[in-house]
Parts: sequence; structure tokens; C-alpha cells
Amino acid sequence: MRKITFDIETTNFFTDTGSSDPASLSIACVCIHDTETDSYTSYFEEDLPKLWPVIEKADLLIGYNSDHFDIPLLNKYYPGDLTAIKSVDLMKEIKKPLGRRIKLDSVASATLGKKKSANGVLANVWWRQGEKQKVVEYCIDDVKITKELYDHIRKTGKVKYPDGKMIRELSLDTSDWEEKKEHALTHTLPF
Repeated sequence: MRKITFDIETTNFFTDTGSSDPASLSIACVCIHDTETDSYTSYFEEDLPKLWPVIEKADLLIGYNSDHFDIPLLNKYYPGDLTAIKSVDLMKEIKKPLGRRIKLDSVASATLGKKKSANGVLANVWWRQGEKQKVVEYCIDDVKITKELYDHIRKTGKVKYPDGKMIRELSLDTSDWEEKKEHALTHTLPF
């Protein structure tokens, strides 16, 4: 199964666009981990045509808040519909049994003992200052944490999260996460 773990950084905020629609934003970079090559790569907005053939061959997209944010934003640029590819949004999977959303940093810290290297606000500041490589490094860091969190949950069926001063453990059903779903995306692939 070819899995793509991914994250996006943007050039702007919702307050800049006056909308809460992810498609109102602009992509600074998309970073991915591809299980087929076991490598991390990054794509700036102008490089997205190189990303599409990779995503089109994926059996599973993995992200954090990706169904709500990343995939709708990518769909703004993609000539087809990326929702046709099976996805696991870890934030959504945690929210189902817990009843609330939890930040990636909180879950990663409690589960993996790792903190994010920065945050989206700082990444946006770096982007506006022309420090594109810093943004890419931060985005790849988030992909690494998301991938490690996914792998941990698949292996143990559990995730930890902070609840006040306590760390609690939550069981997640991962049984269907890697069941293949047929999809045929050929919008950018040569015929």
C-alpha cells in the first residue's frame, strides 16, 4: 500500500482573506512522505504539477486536520477531486471518540514525547520574510511527526492526549485504515 503523509503551509491567513474556507488561502508549500520511496519531498505552489502524479498513485493520504483543511485547499489547485483517494485524518479520528479537536502538538507531545518545531503563524512570518527553506523544514517536521503518530496508532491502537494536568489514553479503531479503496485519478497522468 502506497501511503502519502502530507502537510501544507500557506502564504496567508483566514483573516487576510475574510473567509473561513481553506480554498480562500494560497499554498506556500506542500511537504510529503512517500512510503514507496521512503523519502520526504517538498513542493512550492509552482511545483504542484510535479506532486499530482505522486498523489494520484497513492492508496492512502494521511494528515492531521487534512480532510477539513489540507485536501480542500489542494483541491483548489488540482484539476480533479482528491477526495476520491482514501484518507485518514488523525485529528478527525481522535475527535470521533473524544468529542473534541486536539492540536497535533498536544497529541504528539503526550504520545511520542515530541513537540512541533514551530507553528503555522511563525511559518507564515518566515514565508513573508522570504525564508522559504525554514518554512519547508518546519513543514517536513510536521509530516515526520504526523507519520510517526500514524505509525504509533496503527501499531498500538492508542493515542495519548493532555486533559488538564493529566495525560489520558484513548483507544482508536484502525482496522479499516489500510483497506484498499479503488480510485482512478488520471487528470495529470499521461495516457
